Amino acid sequence: MAAITPAALAPEPPPRNVVAQISLSKQRMEVIVDGQTRYSWPVSTARKGYRTPTGSYGVERMHRRYFSRKYDNAPMPYAIFFHRGWAIHGTGDLRRLGRPASHGCVRLHPNNAAALFALVKDYGRDNTRIVVTR
Repeated sequence: MAAITPAALAPEPPPRNVVAQISLSKQRMEVIVDGQTRYSWPVSTARKGYRTPTGSYGVERMHRRYFSRKYDNAPMPYAIFFHRGWAIHGTGDLRRLGRPASHGCVRLHPNNAAALFALVKDYGRDNTRIVVTR
């Protein structure tokens, strides 16, 4: 019979994960890393006549540089696609952060988009959730 080592008795470390929690009513994103809130940023989501889907999503794909095929080749830096064509991405329209202004994507300051993109890349797409609530 093999001896039981202290390492075998140690509890498993908690899973590493990133959750981007987006509140449509607050126009805010909380970034939770390993269960602790690391960032809280203003965002812009869908303006009247458009929608940002609610629900819990994984990351479908990521692009450091992306241009919208639907909206006049608009730049979408640090795009993290989470549901069909919807994404979280940076915007140059900083004055409208904190209120609905987009065609449905979740827009944030480019520096914040870069930070989120780096976190997701580091932790992995499979360890990331995008949660959008009213």
